[in-house]
Amino acid sequence: MGVFRPAPGCDYRPAIGHYLLAQISQLLLACCLLLAGVLCALPARAGDGIEFVDAALQSTEEGYILSSNFSLDLTHPLEDALMRGIPLYFKLQLEVSRPRWYWFDDVAIKTSRSFRLSYNVLTRQYRASIDGSLHRNFSRLDEMLSLLRHTGRWLVAEPGALKPDTAYSVGVQLSLDVSQLPKPIQVSAMGSGEWRMSSDWVRFAHKTEAK
Repeated sequence: MGVFRPAPGCDYRPAIGHYLLAQISQLLLACCLLLAGVLCALPARAGDGIEFVDAALQSTEEGYILSSNFSLDLTHPLEDALMRGIPLYFKLQLEVSRPRWYWFDDVAIKTSRSFRLSYNVLTRQYRASIDGSLHRNFSRLDEMLSLLRHTGRWLVAEPGALKPDTAYSVGVQLSLDVSQLPKPIQVSAMGSGEWRMSSDWVRFAHKTEAK
């Protein structure tokens, strides 16, 4: 077999460098295409298990009432934990603010409420409570989850909390309160999306009526 020997006085190093650079570029491009294919093949998840549907803020004689609806199903690890007697806490948050171009937004209402979901292994009953009260028992999980999917009429502020004839921005979010889980599960939740459930912060406009 013949042995290649460079001709005297010829420097092939620049050509070899360009060749190696081209090979590396092709390899990086192939890796990017492969990664893109893998990401496209992954199943899509809407809002990490919770998806906002709609909400409305209404002024009544009692005060301001929020009604909101979400699409929600527990992930398998969360449902398994619930069935083993570990309670799950969900937090519904509301923020009503008035945008100001010259300073930070004027936050008129900022509040939250807590939903506690549990299962009694002995009685085989599901139990839910809102803000530590309003306890209700259910025979099926899907019935209990309806409390989160349709949060009902929630009195969020007294009459007069918002200025008349003013445009406000209303933000709503529903999420699993990971801080209420047992410590070992909190550690697992940090590295697994199946232990974290949250809708996006969704904002909509609300215009108060003039007096």
